[in-house]
Amino acid sequence: MDKKITSFSSNEGKPIRCKAAICKKAGEALVIEEIQVDPPQAYEVRVKILCTSLCHTDVTYWKMDSGPRARFPRILGHEAVGMVESMGENVDGFKQGDIVLPVFHPHCEECEVCKSSKTKSNWCAKFADDFLSNTRRYGMASRFKDSSGQDIHHLIFVSSFSEYTVIDIAHLVKISHDIPVDKASLLSCGVSTGIGAAWKVADVEAGSTVAIFGLGAVGLAVAEGARLRGAARIIGVDLNPDKFEQGKIFGFTDFVNPTLCGEKKISEVIKEMTGGGVDYSFECVGLASLMNEAFMSTRKGSGKTVVLGMEKHGAPISLGSFDLIAGRDICGCLFGGLKSKLDIPILVDHYLKKELNLDSFITHELKFDEINKAFDLLEKGKSLRCTIWMDK
Repeated sequence: MDKKITSFSSNEGKPIRCKAAICKKAGEALVIEEIQVDPPQAYEVRVKILCTSLCHTDVTYWKMDSGPRARFPRILGHEAVGMVESMGENVDGFKQGDIVLPVFHPHCEECEVCKSSKTKSNWCAKFADDFLSNTRRYGMASRFKDSSGQDIHHLIFVSSFSEYTVIDIAHLVKISHDIPVDKASLLSCGVSTGIGAAWKVADVEAGSTVAIFGLGAVGLAVAEGARLRGAARIIGVDLNPDKFEQGKIFGFTDFVNPTLCGEKKISEVIKEMTGGGVDYSFECVGLASLMNEAFMSTRKGSGKTVVLGMEKHGAPISLGSFDLIAGRDICGCLFGGLKSKLDIPILVDHYLKKELNLDSFITHELKFDEINKAFDLLEKGKSLRCTIWMDK
C-alpha cells in the first residue's frame, strides 16, 4: 500500500526528541522509548525515517552476545527510506525534504575505487574497512542519548529503528519521489545485494543456468536479477518447501529440497539436472558446507560461484585444488558489488518502468510499536520483508 509523505517541522541545529526501538540486551525484545537525537555534524544528515524493514543482519546483531560488535544499548535497523530533516556543514547534493535511502556500505565518491567507472570493485578504500565505529568520521561518538543522557550505540552507520537518525553522506543516496517509499526501502540492502550479485558480480547472461542456495529475500533477489538477464534455468535450493511456490514469482524454474536428495549431495543432483553443472551458483545462507556445494554444482571449465552469506560460525571454506584448476571460479561480494549512489537510482528506474518486481518481497506491514512481531515472523520463516511504518 502506498503512503503519502507528511511534512515535518525543522529543528535545524537542535536536538530532537523522538521514539526509538532500543535493543538493551542480546536476544531480548526491543523497548520503545523516547530518546534524544543530536543535530548532524559536518558531512552528516539528520533523516526522518518514513518506513523501515527487518533484515537477517539485524537479527544477527540482535542475538550477538560477545565480541567487539556486541554492544548495548543499541538501535538496530539498516533497511529504510527517509526524508532529509537537516544537514551539517560540507553537505552537498542534498536539501531538506529530499527522499533518501540509507545504505550500510559506504560510497565516498572520493577514493580511487569510488571515483572509478572502470573498476568492478565497490570496496571504498577510504571507509569500508571500519565496521566498528558508531559514526563514520567521528569514531565511537554517538548521536543518540537515552533519557538519562547516556549514549546509545549505532548499527552499521544507519540505525533506522528510530523516528530520526543521523547518517554520513557516504551512506546516503537521494532517490526519486516517484517510487513508493515502502518499495524503495527494499533497495537499501537485501534486494539490491541479490540483484547486484547477479548483474555486476556474476554478470549473468541470457540463456545461462543458475543455482541459488537459500531462498530468503537475498536469494529471491538474485533470481529476480537472473530472470531480468534472461537466464534459461534458475534452480532454487532450500529446506522450506513453502519457498518453492513463492520463488516462481521471481523466475525459478526448478527446486531442490536437500532433505529429499537421499544419499546424493546437492551438487550431484544439480549436475545431473543440468548435464554437468550450472553456469552460475550463489550461496545466500552463510554456511561453509553450502559454499562448497554451491562451488561443486558449477560447470567445469567456466562455472562461477558468488558467495553472499557471511559464514555463521566463522568456519573456513575447504575447496579441492583440482576443482579450482579445473576452471571453476569463486568470489565473494558485499552489497552485490554495487556503488550505491550510481547503481540504486538505476534500480529505482527499472522499478518505475515496471521491469523490476519489488512488490512481491513485501509480505507483511506493521506499525512501529509492533516491531517485535517482525522479528518473530522472520525467525519463523513466515515473512520475506516486513514493512514497519514509523507513522501509519
